[in-house]
Amino acid sequence: MKAKATLKQIAKELGVSVSTVSKALNDSPEISEQTKVKIKEYAKLKNYKPNVIGLNLKNRKTKTIGVIIPNILNSFFAKVFSGIEKVADKKGYNVITCISNESLEKEIHTLEMLSNGTIDGFILSVSQEAQKLQDYNHFSEIINDGTPIVMFDRIADEVDCDKVVVDDFDSALNSTQHLINLGCKNIALISSVDNLSVGKLRADGYLKALADNNIPVNEKIILRTDSEDDMKAKIDSIFDHKIDGIFALDENDSVAALRVSLKKGYRVPEDISIIGFADGILASRRLSPSLTTVSQHGVEIGEVAAKRLIERLEEPEGTISEYETIVIKTKLKERESTRKK
Repeated sequence: MKAKATLKQIAKELGVSVSTVSKALNDSPEISEQTKVKIKEYAKLKNYKPNVIGLNLKNRKTKTIGVIIPNILNSFFAKVFSGIEKVADKKGYNVITCISNESLEKEIHTLEMLSNGTIDGFILSVSQEAQKLQDYNHFSEIINDGTPIVMFDRIADEVDCDKVVVDDFDSALNSTQHLINLGCKNIALISSVDNLSVGKLRADGYLKALADNNIPVNEKIILRTDSEDDMKAKIDSIFDHKIDGIFALDENDSVAALRVSLKKGYRVPEDISIIGFADGILASRRLSPSLTTVSQHGVEIGEVAAKRLIERLEEPEGTISEYETIVIKTKLKERESTRKK
């Protein structure tokens, strides 16, 4: 069977933009007749078939948003997705969701596959591998081809696009300060996300709080790793030293911190207070004692990201608004794992 060409392949082979190919195939008056004929004949020769899923003939839009999340098991991403879907449905847009599984290769493949006329724009959180390698060219290429992207949570500062983030640094600073205000003097840091932008910001906030309170940094009670497996393999070593507080930077870190504290014989919160950067069902409802957490407002992040993308998609032709970085404030939800003031 003869392989079908894509808009991107046709554009590359003819030395024009994807936008030009799309407009020519849709008889746009912006494209000269000579160029239209050339592109249409080449598309026919290459067995090009337009993607008609949800195609809106009036505005040539698919009215479909592509969402790429790194991990389907993370409750935070599930909350973000529910926010995206809520706004998309209200605005008459469909949503296609893909999982990168933290893989750069899969992230690139998904972007290329969906940007071929299947979707109008992307909402995504950058994969762990892309952040580790600092490889973000695939995002810039998609944007330069005319497909807008809104990044959330894990972002790439090097890429010019709209972004929705939480105040990771300030949240970590305030959480650590809360532990200090409770009387904690030896506060451990536990992180399995040190290779991610959010992990680095949260660790910096923790260190700033120590500095603000003239508390010396004790590297022996700081565990910064790149994976959950590595964190679990090393977490016991933290408890070889005197600690009276723990700040954990991810939901898995938070759960591990509580379980190991109890296993080591600590009374929570009488002997040790714990704050986790997460607010999933496991942390808030299924653990005893329940965890004090930094709530990231995942649903709100999804809603704001979807609204921003749709605003950009529905801008009048020729209008190019400034890119925005929207910061969502977190909230500390006090539960049983921290002492009362």
